[in-house]
Amino acid sequence: MISRRALVGLSLASVFAARGAGGEPAKIRPYFGPPVTQLQVFKAKRKLYVISGQEVIKTYRIALGGNTEGPKQWEGDSRTPEGTYAIDFRNPNSAFHLSLRISYPNANDMAAAKAMGRKPGGDIFIHGGGGGAFLPWFQRDWTAGCIAVKDEEIEELYAMVQLGTPIFLFA
Repeated sequence: MISRRALVGLSLASVFAARGAGGEPAKIRPYFGPPVTQLQVFKAKRKLYVISGQEVIKTYRIALGGNTEGPKQWEGDSRTPEGTYAIDFRNPNSAFHLSLRISYPNANDMAAAKAMGRKPGGDIFIHGGGGGAFLPWFQRDWTAGCIAVKDEEIEELYAMVQLGTPIFLFA
């Protein structure tokens, strides 16, 4: 039989295990749902769809780069890329809560930028809102070309999406 003191200790241990060092809820969550096989972003709709097989399992409202028309062409154009990429890095220490890097630029993006005498840029992420430092939902598109969701939503995405997951970005 477990003592009352041991029961209280186990309860407290489970609470602290689910929280970060400062007593805040842990931002890296476990995920027990179906495997995510791809992400689809529809820029005009401001939607990100999480897909497992043929089923949409989650939909998020997103903010984009400040210049939403057309694909990203060069560094500093504030555009969000269009095309087929993959998630190639998971950043648990992002300035924007958590982030998932998109494999932009690819070889075609680099060649197109070079033909214009420009650099293609990079560091395009799906990320949170920066821990409350920004109020992205009052200003529709505010990133420098990334895809932003709310902090609690990037926590879900970070748990669900693995390295190598394809992401399709449409106009």
